[in-house]
Amino acid sequence: MVKRRTNRQDAIRDIVRSKSIRTQRVLVDELQAIGFNCTQATISRDIADMGLRKLSEGFYVLAEDLHLQRMVSEFVVSVDGADNLVVIKTQPGTAPGVAAAVDAATLPEVKGSVAGNDTLLVITRDSDAATDFMGLISKLGSTRA
Repeated sequence: MVKRRTNRQDAIRDIVRSKSIRTQRVLVDELQAIGFNCTQATISRDIADMGLRKLSEGFYVLAEDLHLQRMVSEFVVSVDGADNLVVIKTQPGTAPGVAAAVDAATLPEVKGSVAGNDTLLVITRDSDAATDFMGLISKLGSTRA
């Protein structure tokens, strides 16, 4: 039972980071599509256990990604990738803070980061991981006012 819940919550973490999930029903459907047989009540408990938050924009974000979301939406200017490297341009003086938020999020695809004044270099495990990371940053940055 515990292993099933852990596996399901790992899947929820991946889904929420890669897609804009707006309702529990959509999350149930996404989980069922990858082989998890669960109900909305189960997902509601998982959301509470995991500390997922719904942003004012209407989609769920992991509690550990909230700080990253705030930093990205406020300070990131652009994101570009090359192979397993992602270059993030930020407002002047804010790259170290954004780097700290990336590191604190403990994203599995991120191996490390280096920050200057207004530029952050993020190293990912491979080009697919870089694409996933850029997608997450774009999703989190889309909440800009």
